[in-house]
Amino acid sequence: MKRSLINIILSSLILISYIPVVSAQTSNLDLYIEEGLKNNLVLNQKNISWEKAMIGLQSAKSFYLPTVGFQTTYSTADGGRNIPLPLGDLLNGVYTTLNDLTQSQRFKELENTEINFFPKNYYDAKIRTTVPILNSDIHYGVKLSEQQIILKEYELEIYKQELIKNIKTAYYNYLSAMQVVDIYESSQALAQEGKRVNEKLYESGKGLPVYIMRSESEIAQINADLSKAKQQTENAKLYFNSLLNQSPESTIEVELENDAVLENAEKLLLKEVNINTRSEIQSLNQALTINETLLNKDKHYLIPKLSGFLDLGSQAENLNFNKDSRYYMIGLQLDIPIFSGMRNKYKIKETKLDLQYAKLELENARQNLNLSAEVAKNKLKSAFEVYRASMEQLKAAGSYQRLIDRGYQAGVNTFIETVDARNQLTSAQLATQINKYNVLISAAELERELNN
Repeated sequence: MKRSLINIILSSLILISYIPVVSAQTSNLDLYIEEGLKNNLVLNQKNISWEKAMIGLQSAKSFYLPTVGFQTTYSTADGGRNIPLPLGDLLNGVYTTLNDLTQSQRFKELENTEINFFPKNYYDAKIRTTVPILNSDIHYGVKLSEQQIILKEYELEIYKQELIKNIKTAYYNYLSAMQVVDIYESSQALAQEGKRVNEKLYESGKGLPVYIMRSESEIAQINADLSKAKQQTENAKLYFNSLLNQSPESTIEVELENDAVLENAEKLLLKEVNINTRSEIQSLNQALTINETLLNKDKHYLIPKLSGFLDLGSQAENLNFNKDSRYYMIGLQLDIPIFSGMRNKYKIKETKLDLQYAKLELENARQNLNLSAEVAKNKLKSAFEVYRASMEQLKAAGSYQRLIDRGYQAGVNTFIETVDARNQLTSAQLATQINKYNVLISAAELERELNN
């Protein structure tokens, strides 16, 4: 009965260790990825940046539209220079002659007067409409805004891909930590069963008290390892939930059924590395395009700017408003740059340097991404080899443990040998689980490098 219980536990442990990965893992993981893409705080911030870029484009296009505004001024003054207006001296002689000829006083004498330069109680109110006719700054402003939107989209895609990789890695780390806890709990059950057997043997006079003490020491060590594994599981859970922006206590749904994900991971090794499809490269290419547009804009600084305006208003003194005060004015304004202290030339030189820097940055990124992709592929190959080797070690450790256990029951092997066999089995189980999830984590990293 004792031997059957131990064999059942061992068989269950080995069988669990052979199950490579979850069947519902793909569906569960996809749901978690979808939730992370929806709720992640940093991703939401980047979405806001993209929306701001869209608004910036609308704002840039609005400069093509007319601008309408109301303007008014009011002023009053006295003193200063005057303009003499000798109306009496000029007209009174004529008026006297006319009165004599007509024998009437129809034409009154006029007095000399003066006109002050400053108006009194004067206002000028108008509605001014201005419209750009020729303005290269507006054209390039719209073009740059459109290119900025594309750049923001690439930046958003880069973070999405990085977030997906982090969610997968955190998920696999959590599964690995859970499996480690299960292994230690099973080892704990085996150690407690071993202690019970030693106690029975001691009671029957066939065992030694030192074996019981050794069992208690083994159980204490397993309990310490189990506590540490549970803490690592909790930390993995906290990090995973933080990526999804959900409650730290939220339950993570996992199911272990088949090896579909491992099969997909192995297929990744067959894919060719093409960094030109990487969002990082496309983003840097877009940054290069933006610098080229800026350079073209700076080179066209000599293009004149032409705009038109229409004023509809009224101006008069003493707040009068009538047909004589109302007016309209239509005009054109031409702005031709002639000299600006060589600032435009210096600006062109700066932009050319920015363009050269962007080209070097792109080339450096190509080299680094090529390197990281090859390293990720080699890492996945190595992870598979280590995992397969650990599977073989687990089979051997399981067989060895069963043989030693039967030998101990028959009195052939010592208790120390059973402890050593259990430790080897536990180590093999831990290595198999850890190596299995190392394969999946390496696959997630290679997926990221392949821009999948």
